[in-house]
Amino acid sequence: MAMKLVKKTAEYSIYKRGDERYAVKDANKKAVNGEEKARILSAEDLIKVTLAAKPVVEEEAPVAEAPAEETAAEEAPAEETAAEEAPAEADPGAKEEK
Repeated sequence: MAMKLVKKTAEYSIYKRGDERYAVKDANKKAVNGEEKARILSAEDLIKVTLAAKPVVEEEAPVAEAPAEETAAEEAPAEETAAEEAPAEADPGAKEEK
């Protein structure tokens, strides 16, 4: 079966193929494919293009969490300093005993 001309403009020609799909050729009679073809066919209301749904990312009060993280960060160095000093004193004694 031959392709049937659906619409012809100065920039491109749209054909309907025997398998009910569309073919688009530019002014130089070269096939147009991919996103450009989809854009042309959707502009002519011959197809409907749907984009993939993006997953919904819910950000629950990130501003409220930030102060809690800062408070924890301020307390953590004080605890680390105390923890580092205590084992340092116990380690030399433990090594001497062995």
